[in-house]
Amino acid sequence: MFRDALLVAGKDLRIEMKSKVATNQVLPFSFLVLVMFAFALDADRGLLSGVAAGLFWVTVLFSGLLAIARSFAIEAGDDARDALRLSGLDGAGIFLGKAGAVAVQLLALEVVLAVGAVVLYDVSLRGAGLLVVTCLLATGGIAAAGTIYGAVAAGLRVRETLLPLLLLPVLAPVLLAAARASEAALDVTTADGWPWVRLLAVFTAAYVAFGVVAFGPLLEES
Repeated sequence: MFRDALLVAGKDLRIEMKSKVATNQVLPFSFLVLVMFAFALDADRGLLSGVAAGLFWVTVLFSGLLAIARSFAIEAGDDARDALRLSGLDGAGIFLGKAGAVAVQLLALEVVLAVGAVVLYDVSLRGAGLLVVTCLLATGGIAAAGTIYGAVAAGLRVRETLLPLLLLPVLAPVLLAAARASEAALDVTTADGWPWVRLLAVFTAAYVAFGVVAFGPLLEES
């Protein structure tokens, strides 16, 4: 399973490195969203700092939708999707590989966005460890849930519009927990962020476990 996961993740990441879609399109889009939020709320710096964590994760969510859609779009042509399905690779390995590739792209993006948020939103980084753990868990949850629903929507004509409709309700608790934990890490609130991290870990573990079990049958049916 893990060998198959590495093969699939390596394939997806090599395709993205050659196409440069993530660096030439997703990254500029995400940074523009961050800047537009800053312009919209610049008149009230206190409000901007207070909602910085939420704006950060909304931006990550937008970027995640693009990365997830791209992860399945690269196999839409030339019957590559059927080739992957008939390759004999373990379904759980394919799930972990595709989710891992999305997670790597999102983590790289979050590093850039975090620096931008600190500069644009005037927040102080009090809990670096808390923020790192939050980003790792939230990214894993977004990538896992996105890969599951990406496989569901991949075989449909309306997959571009259906994917956000399916995914946003599922990711709502992940975004809520990530935003609350990040507020504590960015010194926006004095509340303890670790209980939100534990909640985040539960949702992420549930999405990963469900994907490992169900992705193979979903891939066959879609």
